[in-house]
Amino acid sequence: MVSLFKTHYFAFTILLITFLGCSVSICHAEDYLQPAAEPQTKQIVIGGDYNYPPYEFIDSKGKYTGYNVELSREIATVMGLNIKIKLDTWENTRALFDQGEIDILQGMAATPERTDLYNFSPHTYVNHSIFARDDSPKITNYTELEGYRVIVQANGSAFDMLNEAKLNIVLIPVETHADALRLLASGRYDFAVVSNLPGLYLSQKLGLSNIKAISSLERNRLYGYATKTADKALLSQFTQGLAILKNTGRQQEIYDKWFGPLEVSIWSKAGIAAGLFVVVLLFISTVVLIWNKALRKKVESRTKELQAQQLQLLHADKMASLGVLVSGVAHEINNPCSILTLNFPFVKEAFEQAIEILDEHQVEHGDFLIAGVSYNRLKHMLPETLDDMHVASNKVKGIVEDLKSFAVKGETAHQKNERLDLNELTKRSLRLVNNQLKNSTSNVEVNLANKLPTFYGSGSRIEQVIVNLILNACQALENKSQKITITTYFHSKYDSVVLTVEDQGIGINAKDLRKLTDPFYTTKRQSGGTGLGLSVSAGIVRDHQGQITFKSTLGEGTKSKLSLPLIQKENEL
Repeated sequence: MVSLFKTHYFAFTILLITFLGCSVSICHAEDYLQPAAEPQTKQIVIGGDYNYPPYEFIDSKGKYTGYNVELSREIATVMGLNIKIKLDTWENTRALFDQGEIDILQGMAATPERTDLYNFSPHTYVNHSIFARDDSPKITNYTELEGYRVIVQANGSAFDMLNEAKLNIVLIPVETHADALRLLASGRYDFAVVSNLPGLYLSQKLGLSNIKAISSLERNRLYGYATKTADKALLSQFTQGLAILKNTGRQQEIYDKWFGPLEVSIWSKAGIAAGLFVVVLLFISTVVLIWNKALRKKVESRTKELQAQQLQLLHADKMASLGVLVSGVAHEINNPCSILTLNFPFVKEAFEQAIEILDEHQVEHGDFLIAGVSYNRLKHMLPETLDDMHVASNKVKGIVEDLKSFAVKGETAHQKNERLDLNELTKRSLRLVNNQLKNSTSNVEVNLANKLPTFYGSGSRIEQVIVNLILNACQALENKSQKITITTYFHSKYDSVVLTVEDQGIGINAKDLRKLTDPFYTTKRQSGGTGLGLSVSAGIVRDHQGQITFKSTLGEGTKSKLSLPLIQKENEL
């Protein structure tokens, strides 16, 4: 059983990452609401690699086929697009794309270097593997390729990565993956680095039985449509088409057609159970790193722009300016956030189905470690952790939508009418900011009233307000001995539920206190403050017919008070 686990770790990782990536094309919520574009007279030229199966290739009858080709044709049908698919060597295709003779690529890996040059709408993941002959030298990691002759596709992402690795590797560039595998199988050179699924597909189809994948290149990349940075409108049409195919189930049918038979031949139940934990850790860490980097770069860029235009903004419509800011960052945030939101339930379900296999393994071999944690503990801890992460990812997406709603005055598409418990919202908010609280103070007091009456509203939006109030209190503290007190109660006179957040921090002077909820106003500009948190919160509270007030003494602390009325009819929100 143990050896079977080890055998399928690598294989399963590739499959599940590929499967998870299929959902990444879902972007803004409004993408689902836009009507399909009218048929166009202008022909859109789509480029690809003529020998990259099963993604895109020319078959024995000279016809264009593959997953990418079929996906592009389906998108053209649902969006009413006039397309022409052109497959050539990858080197020629890249050159024609850069020269403007090709409008969009249907399959390109989103490497860091390329994201500065192109916009991407991914539909899957690609992972590169090291292929070797039976008599090749024994290695376990791409860093051990130093001193060997390695075959790679010219101008591919693996070629770029190995070039940047600054290892003493002799790279042998070839035109296609098939060329690389044939050269390796013939006994020439030492190793080949190719995309994993095309490598497996070609080695089986060409009958290259003396080569096999021995190690991952340790780099998984988003893979899909790419345009020049100026062609956002064109990319948006393909993104919307992907979303439609995803929701109708057509994209999954195409995926199963091209990848299903290959997957069935190489996976097993034991591989699924063992590989799941590796995938979870790799998936979460990769997405978080990409999302943090993109968000940080975008916020820094937009902050500089706002500072440079400050005088103009004083005489312009601040809401319109905020709309420009949000439109620029919403797509960057929602893409990685959608990966988390859509796939956490799948990962949790897969884990629950794998428990039976793992329990059998535990009965036979005793308790064992997974990622340094005992299985007994992980079995109870992982589902709760995934639930918290799912809630947090939904929160991020909700914040982006609230910013857009704030920028477009009167927008109510995301308002909901739920029966809410202020105590439960407070508990959930405390879980989300638990780390910030621990880093800011060792003295937190929480006093929640017994059996608060419920009220109507949007739970995610009220939760956003509570989180903002708690984070502001944390930022006001000067040392960990200072206290934060969080209290809820029912105010019978005004028939409302109340939350107060009180800190013993630096306090706010009277002239600044009046401007706390003004858009763009912040006392923390130098530390990255945008002046939007309390402004957005105040708008949310007004939408719920409530009030948010502040009392503060400089040098002694601040008390924030959130009041929400109980009687709210659904048509009032």
